[in-house]
Amino acid sequence: MAPNPTLYKTVEQLGYRVTVGDVAAQAGLEINTAQQGVLALAADAGAHLQVSEGGDIAYVFPKDFRSVIRNKYWRIRLEEIWQKVWGVLFYLIRISFGIILIISILLMLVAILAAVIAIYSSGGDRDNNGGGGGGNSRSGGGGFIFFPRFWIGDLFWFFNPRAQRQQRQRRRQISGQASGEENKLNFLEAVYSFLFGDGNPNADLDERRWRDMATVIRQHKGAVTGEQIAPYCDRLSATQLEDEDFMLPVLARFDGYPQVSESGDIIYHFPQLQVTAKQTAVQPVEPYLKEHLWRFSSATTGQVIMSIGLGSVNIILALVLYSLMQNPEVAIATTGYLAFIQSIYGILLGYGIAFLSIPLLRHFWNQWRNPKIVARNEQRQSRTQALMQPDSQLQRKLAYAQKFATTTAVSDQDLAYTTETDVLTQNLENADKIDQEWQRRLESGS
Repeated sequence: MAPNPTLYKTVEQLGYRVTVGDVAAQAGLEINTAQQGVLALAADAGAHLQVSEGGDIAYVFPKDFRSVIRNKYWRIRLEEIWQKVWGVLFYLIRISFGIILIISILLMLVAILAAVIAIYSSGGDRDNNGGGGGGNSRSGGGGFIFFPRFWIGDLFWFFNPRAQRQQRQRRRQISGQASGEENKLNFLEAVYSFLFGDGNPNADLDERRWRDMATVIRQHKGAVTGEQIAPYCDRLSATQLEDEDFMLPVLARFDGYPQVSESGDIIYHFPQLQVTAKQTAVQPVEPYLKEHLWRFSSATTGQVIMSIGLGSVNIILALVLYSLMQNPEVAIATTGYLAFIQSIYGILLGYGIAFLSIPLLRHFWNQWRNPKIVARNEQRQSRTQALMQPDSQLQRKLAYAQKFATTTAVSDQDLAYTTETDVLTQNLENADKIDQEWQRRLESGS
């Protein structure tokens, strides 16, 4: 079975030398999952095993272990290829919505122009047959013909990122904005963001939750109280906070167990998270788990306004085209291109309506769920108050937890065994340590 790809990043982030506790804390994985995953990855990648004199184990991976794994598993190679292909496909899907909108507008502009020409042509025929007032009719329509020429010229601007950047720079110079405020989305990407947003901002919420919990446990050297973990949990009633039932999944995930003091206080001990491959600075962690609010769009205000404007233009052109096609002269000339446009008219109008309706529905949906996120964040934040001003019972629990708090680093200096060198060489290098150990045993036995 191919190793978990999450382990690749974790091993690389930790500098290719890890313990099971390091991996579990960094990735927020369950201890048993991390144990099995690290063992499988170490076996497949040809990693080295280091055992300290205290019996703690570290794994040293070669820096090219990804290549070793990739050559061994064809499925991993296919997944990497698919990720690259999907990245290109998804980008094309994203920009296709803006392209379809522009094509829809262009198709209707040309159809409107063809319909106007059909009306003028029939009007001209009547004038040649003695009808009056034809000149006024043609002069009155001249401005209407200019309207599509104006928009066709402007729409090609959307396909020119350089022109967009230059215009944004000119606007910033005029308004005095800093150059660092330039938006990262081009117009076609902004259209997708306007339509569908930018994805779930809390898709990695559970991953962040477990990672923050593991970091808090490590910050306190493997021994914590329930009050220190509660700010990272959801929907806890007063009874659950008092009984600390929410700690059971944490104990199961990180292989911990409760410790009860003589006064009946409960703390939680996690030996696996007390062992690390190297001593590092304490990682910062948020005081409570923060859910991010749903954002309407990462597009700039100008891009949103432009998207709304184009969507409105699409609907207006569809209505104008519908009105023109009711004209008898246009109905007679409805062949070829006009017949094609008439056959897809419902799609063009429906796309314009959906283009404005979907963002509007998303806006109201965000207005409904964001207050719930704020309430959950405030509830989790309120649990940090107990840690900022601990009462006598919590102070007693924190003091009791300190009795179990410790950190063990598997350093290169206190190794009892490593697979990087053969046993005979290790015995020669550790001869002094072996002699001292035998001397200690002889003296203790006498």
